[in-house]
Parts: sequence; C-alpha cells; structure tokens
Amino acid sequence: MAEAQTTVTNEVASRPAAHEDAGDAGYSKKLKPRHMSMIAIGGAIGTGLFLGAGGRLAESGPSLALAYALCGVFAVLVVRALGELVVHRPSSGAFVSYAREFLGEKGAYTAGWLYFLNWAVTGIADITAAATYAHFWSAFTSVPQWALALIALCVVLAANLVSVRYFGEMEFWFAIVKVAALVVFMAVAVFLVATRHPIDGHTPGLSTIADNGGLFPSGVLPMMLVMQGVVFAYAGLELSGIAAGETENARKVVPKALNSIIWRIGVFYVGSVVLLSLLLPHTAYSAGESPFVTVFAKLGVPGAAGIMNLVVLTAALSSLNSGLYSTGRILRSMAMAGSAPKFTARMNRGQVPYGGILLTASFGVLGVVMNFFIPKDSFEVVLNFASFCILATWAMIMVCSLLFWRRCRQGLADRPAYRLPGAPYTQIVTLLFLLAVLVLVAADGGVGTMTALAMPIVAAALVGGWFLTRRRVAAIAAARGAGAAGGAADGSGTGSVAGGGIPGPRR
Repeated sequence: MAEAQTTVTNEVASRPAAHEDAGDAGYSKKLKPRHMSMIAIGGAIGTGLFLGAGGRLAESGPSLALAYALCGVFAVLVVRALGELVVHRPSSGAFVSYAREFLGEKGAYTAGWLYFLNWAVTGIADITAAATYAHFWSAFTSVPQWALALIALCVVLAANLVSVRYFGEMEFWFAIVKVAALVVFMAVAVFLVATRHPIDGHTPGLSTIADNGGLFPSGVLPMMLVMQGVVFAYAGLELSGIAAGETENARKVVPKALNSIIWRIGVFYVGSVVLLSLLLPHTAYSAGESPFVTVFAKLGVPGAAGIMNLVVLTAALSSLNSGLYSTGRILRSMAMAGSAPKFTARMNRGQVPYGGILLTASFGVLGVVMNFFIPKDSFEVVLNFASFCILATWAMIMVCSLLFWRRCRQGLADRPAYRLPGAPYTQIVTLLFLLAVLVLVAADGGVGTMTALAMPIVAAALVGGWFLTRRRVAAIAAARGAGAAGGAADGSGTGSVAGGGIPGPRR
C-alpha cells in the first residue's frame, strides 16, 4: 500500500507545476454571470457586422452569408479551444498567459503585442465608425469627423478607468441594445419577406437575389477576398477568456457563456446577411452606411433609421470599451513578466490596470489624426491591419491548444470536460484556414496588399523590442524562480501541481 502511494505521488510530482501568472494578482472578482453572458454577446456582435457588412455586401453580394458561415465555424473552434484553456486555468492574461505556459516568454511577448496592435487599430476603426454614425444626424453634420472621434474616445476611456464593474455594466447594456435591435430588425425583415411588402420599388424575396446576379453576382473571388473583413467582424470573441480572471467560479460561468456563441453566430450574423440580401439588391448597400440603416431609411418608417443608427453607434462604443478593457489586462500580464513597459502594470484604487488602458487610448489619438487627414479611408485601412493581427491571435490560441492537447496525451496534464472537439485535427485545419485567409488578404491587390507589405516592418519592430526587453524578462524570471526555490526549501512553497493538488515549485 505504501509502495503504491509512493508511485502515485512520484507520478503526480513529475508533472509540471501549474503555471502561475503574476499579472492575475490584484483584480477584483466583480463580474457576474449576466455580465459574462453579455460580454460574450458584445464580442460576437460589433462594428464589423453593423458597419462593415454594408461595403462587403456591395462587393460580394449575397454570397457574403456563406463567408460569414464559413468563418463562423472556425471562430467557434477558436472559442472552444480558448474555453478549454480557460477551464484548465482561468487568467486575465488569457492566451498571452497560455502562450507563456506552452511557448515561453517569446511566445507570450509575440502574442501580447500582436493582440495589443489588433485592439489599438480596432479602436481607431471604432472611433472612426462612431464619428461616421454621428454624421447621420444633421445636428452633427457640421462637426468635424476628428472632433467626434475624440469625443467618443474620451467618453469610453473615462468610464473604463473607474472599475471593472462599470465596464461590465456598460457592456451589459450595450449588448442588450445590440441584441434587441437585431431581434427587431430580423422580425421586421421576416414580416416584409413573408408579406412581400415593397421596399424602394423592390419586392423582398428570393427574386431580389435571382434578378440581381444571383448568389455570386461578381463571381466567387470577391467572396473569398472579403474574408479578412469577415474575420474582423468576429474579433472580440476572446473577451470572455480575458474576463475570466475577474469572474467568480470562472470554470463554470465561462463555458456557459461561450456555448451560447454558437447559435448567436448562426442567427445574428448569417441570418442578418441573408435577410439583408432578400430585402434589397446588394447594389443598394454601401461602405459608408450601415446596411441596417439603409433598409429602414428606404422603408420610410419615421425615425426608424435614426434609432438604428443610434444602435450601431452603441456597437462601435461597445467595441472600443472592450478593446480598452482587454488590452489593459493583457499588457499588465506582460509587464509583470517584463515584456511590456513598467507603467502598464499599475493599478488604481478601483483595481483597474490604468497604465495599459491609457497606452491603448493613446493609439486612439492616432485615429483622431487619421480622421483629420483621411476621413474617408480610415476605416478600411485599419480594418485590414487589424485583420492581420486577429489572424495571428487566433493562430496563437490554436497553437497553445495543440500544445496543451499534446501535453495531456503525454500524461502531463488532464483535459477538462469542456474541450475542443476533434483535436488535434480541428486545430490543424483551423491553422490552415487562417493561413489561407492571410494569403487572400495579401493578394487582393489593394489595401490588403499594402498592409501585407507593411507587416515585415511590424515583425522587425517585434524582434527589436524583444532584444530590448529580454534581459529584463530573464531577470524577472530568474528572481521569481529563486523565490519559488527558496519557498520550496523552507516548506513554504505555494505552487500546485496541475491536477494533483501537491505543493511544488513554480515554473
């Protein structure tokens, strides 16, 4: 009996200690299940659908619904992979913390800064969209676009710096507004299609698609080329993983929130695009106006277009709110490891990492400048750049998931009940899909190609940044390792073995 117990103890002790992220300390646990559910919705419904769908419909036609469905499948796989890692170990550092666990500090550094760039430029897109929406009303027509962008940035920044509860409440109500608006739109659209009520001289129904070039009015290639914009529309699905570090009982709450994303993607994204295609010809939509506003404006319902415009404005502010929240947590996780500036680790009395939030907001100021010089092209330029960073972020999540699966196969960790189905094939297929989208973006001959040509500059900046920070990263890691070793020597070690509950050294 004693021999058997010794064998079990040795087997468990041979497993790596559960990774501990110093950046997880100091947060409050004030996000409730209702917040988590709505954060998941807020991540799934944003500017990419409410504004970006207009231009993509005009470009690719009704086939956009197929693009949303295809990208939605892989978005769900990414979310499931992240959810499995969250259940394995909830962390406010999310995939950056998991990259540190499975790929080391270089992996965490790369994942963190690419994610920061993603939300930094997405924030520019959000304030640009907010300013564009505001110009819909005559009261703001004479106000410069850059000024409206600056106002949007200041309002959301102020709310985000107070406490995580304010972020949660703001995102909760933002999400309710977005969902309610989409439900109303879809109900009205279904009624119009069923009754064949004419809109702007067009009779809704399948004939709207058939009489205007069919499913692929410009061929299959345009549908493939808009993939990067569709991927951008799904950006933000990972927010639930980041918010897990500030949620009580995250292992139970997060899977429920993530599971609901599956039907939301099918109903809200694919369903909305199908209905938009049935209501009006794809040529009726444009990149400069939300397609939902277009429908209600042509329908002639008094005030309906203005109300829908207010909703899409809310979506833009919600996305900006989420970006400031998530990058603040990611940067703090990196700063505690030495790969981000020290000030981004600072927290205020509300237990908010204000340093990282302010750094992201400073990029929003760049967006204000862009809206001053190129107000018409700001959204498309930053959308393409953000899409590259999103592809890299999703790829990093799948790589971490693949390495976690391999560790479990080696008996070094236990897979939770909530897991990515079909591993490791689903990770590999998703990575191949992301690579294919990257190639399509780079080959579009327009803004995407220009963005692809700029990526070597980003890569060079990342390499240069690593050489500047690696000594500090190594020093912090060595100090933490020495402290853990000292704790183990005097019996005060607190590291716990994954799945074993046996005290052990931190790694």
